[in-house]
Amino acid sequence: MGEAPRLIATDIDGTLLRDDRSLSPHTADVLARISAQGTPVVLVTGRPIRWLKLVYDQLAEPLPAICANGAVVYDPVADEVLRADPLAPELLAEVARRLRAEVPDVSFAVEIVDSRQMRHEAHYPLRWDADHDAIRAVETPEELLSAPAVKLLARAADQDPDAFVALVAGALEGLAEATHSSYSGLVEISAAGVTKAAGLAWYCARLGIDARDVLAFGDMPNDVPMLTWAGRGVAVANAHHAVLAIADEVTSANSTDGVAAYLEKVFGVD
Repeated sequence: MGEAPRLIATDIDGTLLRDDRSLSPHTADVLARISAQGTPVVLVTGRPIRWLKLVYDQLAEPLPAICANGAVVYDPVADEVLRADPLAPELLAEVARRLRAEVPDVSFAVEIVDSRQMRHEAHYPLRWDADHDAIRAVETPEELLSAPAVKLLARAADQDPDAFVALVAGALEGLAEATHSSYSGLVEISAAGVTKAAGLAWYCARLGIDARDVLAFGDMPNDVPMLTWAGRGVAVANAHHAVLAIADEVTSANSTDGVAAYLEKVFGVD
């Protein structure tokens, strides 16, 4: 990337946000000034749409978001989903069948209605929004898998996250994508070919922007496709070893405004 980037794409958790899930006022200000100069900034996240409010409340203005690891492209101004790539019910059923055979104690949840709602098995452990109105336990496996889902979530007790995602990916090879964005043993499953890179590529094509003109930031394995696709992929210092291995550059950690610090150097804002 020889010239200034034409678009900034950044992961949220562990990259843009600090460990307490807050966005520093300094980072929010840098993003606002770059946007005001005419360079689009896009959030590219594993989060569902319903988890974006926490971020938008800390920004000067809501930013376009590619959610659910690339499965949903969202315009927050119009509150409109521009594109969705869900797993069909019959595909969900086959994925679940294979994983139950491979991991007998696996439990599932699904992100449905373009990730505005979540359904989960009764024994699936909820971590964030257990009391949210959009979250509901289902009574049968058939009900869980009855609607298209932009993401299938799989958990099993006491799993090493890297080993578990490798096991799941092997079981689903050629059928679906498997990745992870946390150290809690959660595996996130999308339709085949659906990644952060694919969602971002679609959005950039819509704007007439080439991959070589994109600057991207990330920290976890679900960011690897996006960072390798972009003209310049930058890891924060706290990133997973798989991300550090493929990044073009490394900036400081999320806890010290690493994204903002890098952008200040590139755009000359301070």
